[in-house]
Amino acid sequence: MKLPLTSLDNKKVGEIDLSDEVFGLPVRRDILARAVNWQLAKRRQGTHKTKTIGDVQGTTKKPYKQKGTGSARQGSLRSPQFRGGAVIFGPVVRSHEHDLPKKVRKLALKTALSSKQADGKLVVVDSLAAAKAKTKELAGKLGKFGWQSVLLIDGPAVDDNFRRATANIPNLDLLPQQGANVYDILRRDVLVLSKAAVEHLEARLK
Repeated sequence: MKLPLTSLDNKKVGEIDLSDEVFGLPVRRDILARAVNWQLAKRRQGTHKTKTIGDVQGTTKKPYKQKGTGSARQGSLRSPQFRGGAVIFGPVVRSHEHDLPKKVRKLALKTALSSKQADGKLVVVDSLAAAKAKTKELAGKLGKFGWQSVLLIDGPAVDDNFRRATANIPNLDLLPQQGANVYDILRRDVLVLSKAAVEHLEARLK
């Protein structure tokens, strides 16, 4: 499929041919959901923890004698039935990470790219570079496109001036092509790829 190639001045400078194998797949929400859940699970710290009876500070003395009180027998004031006692089946420190097959991860990335193309939210620019690291100047250029939420993906190396100029622009993310991922693509409304990014993504995902 062909897509117009634009410049950062919002002018058409040609056309680019996109591979149907990468940008023309049917949108499968189940694959996208699996990839997003896998990514977010890896991010979780897993440092949540409640105290077991061995962690609760307090006396180890038996609260009262075993028999003759008419109450249920008790062995510790640190037991979960007492205020300030332990918690039963609470969360423990652990990793939430789980596996996702490589071919599913690859398919999910291609599906995410295809979904943006299908929605008309994919823009290809000739290059993502700036002569000066000036946020105001670059924000003015990007403002002509009317993007409210955008992810920019460049080639293997991001232009340093462009990176510094975009750092303070809200609702804008910038990634090199090797950092392209399903979650970031889906969380932003518009996906902008440089010509170099398209070439490297197609070579990587075909």
